[in-house]
Amino acid sequence: MWRSVASNALTLFIVVFVLVAGLIAWGQRAYVAPGPLAQTICFKVGKGATMSAVSAALQQQGAVSDARVMRIGAEYTGKSGSLKFGSYLVAPATSMQDVVALLTTSGQSTCGQDVNLRIGVAGTEIVLRGYDAKVDGYAEVAKFDPAVGPVPQAYLEAASDADLRWRVTLAEGVTSWQVVESLKLADFLSGDIKAVPLEGALAPGSYEVEKGFERKDLVGEMQSSQAETLAELWAKRADGLPYASPEEAMTMASIVEKETGVASERVKVASVFLNRLAKGMKLQTDPTVIYGVTKGQGVLGRGLRASELKKETPWNTYVIAGMPVTPICNPGREAIEAALHPDTTDYLYFVADGTGGHAFATNLVDHNKNVAKYRALEAARAKATGN
Repeated sequence: MWRSVASNALTLFIVVFVLVAGLIAWGQRAYVAPGPLAQTICFKVGKGATMSAVSAALQQQGAVSDARVMRIGAEYTGKSGSLKFGSYLVAPATSMQDVVALLTTSGQSTCGQDVNLRIGVAGTEIVLRGYDAKVDGYAEVAKFDPAVGPVPQAYLEAASDADLRWRVTLAEGVTSWQVVESLKLADFLSGDIKAVPLEGALAPGSYEVEKGFERKDLVGEMQSSQAETLAELWAKRADGLPYASPEEAMTMASIVEKETGVASERVKVASVFLNRLAKGMKLQTDPTVIYGVTKGQGVLGRGLRASELKKETPWNTYVIAGMPVTPICNPGREAIEAALHPDTTDYLYFVADGTGGHAFATNLVDHNKNVAKYRALEAARAKATGN
């Protein structure tokens, strides 16, 4: 009898094992197989959404064949807790594996509408974008200056949409005053900012927010991000740099940020200023003089006057020795890296070359030649345009 019982138990175990193995194999095939979706949909992942809720919603919309398989597959691949808030375009026949990758990888919306408050050096604008099937991507719906207006009707209509995404983007080189004043103009943010943050303390970049998000909390995110970046890069800095503190490195980074918009030039520009410091030469950089005039409150909008170049301020590097007392803007990560890992060069001078970049020189004679070339080029352009 016991042999019969054992034999039956073994048989049952084998049957169960085969069934389970078959079920797993089926699930694996289903996870990677083309999905049932017949038409493209725009699917939104809400803040705090779970893979269980998302997979169920996708099954209900006909995008996946089995929510349980999607959830288990996401858990097995370690992506269950990596959902990114946003709206995503799901194409016909997309597999569950690819749907999970789409919703957990970039966090960049591919459909729906979003609003972006863009804070730039020269001004601020609010941009409303929406997915356009004709171009298979985002297209601008409306854009306006919140300080001037008028507010487009398309923006007013979109602002009431619960699925609308909101974003604030800081360009490299903006000042802290510009950031605060721009955030005040954003009608989708709330609360006050009691004081302008220290110059250099805010990280340029793009920040996701919700409607009604507190301005002070957003500023806090920007400060935390910049502090983390500086701490990380300072720990990896090159040997032999003259900075007494991370804050001094940030000051140099802000000068580099303002002096060139060409990414490949940043390390070379940094080397020029460090070479000048090593030789006891004044930095003589115009952006620092401009900051002494404006205190970072807006754009100068004209050339520097001779009297301004001679007037002593804590930022006028034509007059003071060494670096300014504070940064002159909020530099991006690349400018900070350049200040902490400059090129090794003998350059002491540079001037615009008329193409958006700069011509570098190791001595004043060559520098003056580069200046003459640039002035001749500018004169020729003025003559050609009649200005």
